[in-house]
Amino acid sequence: MLAQVDSSAVLGIDAFPVQVQVDDGLGTAKFLIVGLPDTAVKEAGERVRTAIRNSQYKFPVNSRLVVNLAPADIRKEGPGFDLPIALGILMATGQIERQDIDRFVVTGELSLDGSVRPTSGVLPMALAARSEGKTAIIVPSANAYEAKVVGGLEVYAVDSLADAAAIFLDLTERVPLPGGVDDWSPEQLTFDMDLAEVKGQEHVKRALEVAAAGGHNMMMIGPPGSGKTLIARRLPTILPPLTLDEALDITKIYSIAGMLPNDSGLIRHRPFRAPHHTISSAGMVGGGAIPRPGEISLAHHGILFLDEFPEFDRRTLEVLRQPLEDGVVTISRAAANLSFPARLQLVSSLNPCPCGFLGDTARSCSCLQGQIAKYQARISGPIIDRLDIHIEVPRLRRDELLSTRQGESSAAVRERVIRARILQSQRFASTAILNNAQMRPRDIRQFCRMTSSGEAVLSQAIDRLHLSARAFDRILKLARTIADLEGADQLDTPHVAEAVQFRNLDRGRGHRF
Repeated sequence: MLAQVDSSAVLGIDAFPVQVQVDDGLGTAKFLIVGLPDTAVKEAGERVRTAIRNSQYKFPVNSRLVVNLAPADIRKEGPGFDLPIALGILMATGQIERQDIDRFVVTGELSLDGSVRPTSGVLPMALAARSEGKTAIIVPSANAYEAKVVGGLEVYAVDSLADAAAIFLDLTERVPLPGGVDDWSPEQLTFDMDLAEVKGQEHVKRALEVAAAGGHNMMMIGPPGSGKTLIARRLPTILPPLTLDEALDITKIYSIAGMLPNDSGLIRHRPFRAPHHTISSAGMVGGGAIPRPGEISLAHHGILFLDEFPEFDRRTLEVLRQPLEDGVVTISRAAANLSFPARLQLVSSLNPCPCGFLGDTARSCSCLQGQIAKYQARISGPIIDRLDIHIEVPRLRRDELLSTRQGESSAAVRERVIRARILQSQRFASTAILNNAQMRPRDIRQFCRMTSSGEAVLSQAIDRLHLSARAFDRILKLARTIADLEGADQLDTPHVAEAVQFRNLDRGRGHRF
């Protein structure tokens, strides 16, 4: 007898339908799985056989069982086909009914005792099921909240093969979980850290605010212990809350990567990724025979923080160039050519030299000139060009360390950032641009109009600092964000002057890079 159970597989960040076709026929007793399965799918045979027996069902021993995963020209991977294969066998052998099976999509990994384990990629599978016209999905209980995010689907959460079979046997009345997001309230999020905890460094905190308001990439240069990492980790506390679409995008990526916590629905915080400097280029962009998201994509709509920037392998840093420009990373493999979203904000920190004390007011640098040049040369010019803000973070003075005065809270700063982002969303409503950092040259010409005094200040900066065309554009973008924070329409002298101050490397502050 032939039976079919609809399932799904993930390719890139999207899922595609897979028909699990099971034929229980005559012939030499054998259990075959075809349809370009990977090793994990091939091993499903033994898991399914044992799980069926331990669930008090009969596994056919004198039949030739053939399982086909269609379409057969796309490689299938992962253990998520265990449950649909098992249900297909039970239907093909007449042990359970096929009622309403056409409206279901099924996924889940089986343990040998018949229990169902969670699987990755359930959110994109649920989205694909809805787009295919399915009305119900059977998932492991641990993935129920993830599937529940998608409206228009009945979500059946199961703990075992017996639970899944009971849905079709009508032995129990099962009430599906209603789909959809009904409690979206990111504005109520709280953080366990606050910008008010940072002592001193008022100019750096101001740069952080500008970076948050305009989505600008940022580099902090300073000696060890000056607070670079402390400040960077507080950037998420002043960023605008996620929109529902952004939360869906992020949750989808984490679901595919298998990093979504069990019993978790939507991710509500902007991601903050801080990989160690030993990470490989494949770990940064993603990889595998069938590529999976890397750190760049895991930081989508959030922050990628690279501490000790020059310690990263140069090849690893170079792979950042395309994502920082295009907001997407493309990975080419023999099996597939895939693109992952990577609309991130890069924040980096570094010491000015190997010992860390070049230009420090308290300790003298012990590095040789050649060592300093070699250290600074680890970061290429094209990467530096993609950083809008580079600012010095000096050692704290004694009075700043001893001060008990609290600085401005993250909530107060976040209010200004949100107002600036609202202005930008209105300005770019008819385009694909999300913030000032993404402006192209024609957008800069259109939206960065200066007063005569502002233009005079920028003209002096060009002459004195010998600014490149790229640096010129970066300054105008920063000035536009600073003006947005004040609600100003045109770029005036204070906006342009402050933007120039945020370009320390252009101003020749003793660091070459």
